[in-house]
Amino acid sequence: MLETTIEIAVEIARQGMERSSGTLFVVGDEEEVLKRSKPLILDPLAQYPREVKDIRDANVQGTIKELAKLDGAFIISDDGYVLSAARYIEANSRGINLAMGFGSRHMAAASISKETDAVAVVVSEDDGGVRIFDDGELVGEIITGVWDLEMIKPRIKGEYEKIIDKDLNLTVIVKRT
Repeated sequence: MLETTIEIAVEIARQGMERSSGTLFVVGDEEEVLKRSKPLILDPLAQYPREVKDIRDANVQGTIKELAKLDGAFIISDDGYVLSAARYIEANSRGINLAMGFGSRHMAAASISKETDAVAVVVSEDDGGVRIFDDGELVGEIITGVWDLEMIKPRIKGEYEKIIDKDLNLTVIVKRT
C-alpha cells in the first residue's frame, strides 16, 4: 500500500509543479490515526462503502488527486482503503526535530508517525518534494525535478542511499536502517 501511495504522491507533486498543490497521506494503524485526527470539512469519502475506496483502483486514484486540492490529510488503512480525506492531524510535536524550512504538514507527518505505527507521506506544496516519515523521522525523500543534492543531504540523518531514475527524472534518497 505504501508503494502505491508514494506513486500517487509523486504524480500529485508533478502536477503541483504546474500549479501549487500539497497533501499528506497517513498509511496504516488507522484506528489510532483516526482517534488522533478530526475532519476539517465534511468528509467527501465518508458516505461511500469501504469496498469502493481501494487505493489500487484507478478511479479512486483519480479522486484522490482531485481531493488533494483540499486541505488536510488522507487516512489509508493497512489493507489499502482510503478511509477519510481532509483530516486535521492532532499529534503532539514534542520531541520532533525537523530541518528548517519544513512546515506544519511535515510536522504533522513526523508527529503522527511517531505516535502511531503509521507511515506518513507528504507532498510539499513549496518544492514539489515527496517525503516519507516513520517513527517521527524523515526516512526518504523523492525529488521530482532537478535539485541540488548537497542541499538535501542534511535533512536525512545518518547513512543514506541515493537512487536516480533518469527515465522518470526522479531522485530518491532513502535512510539506511
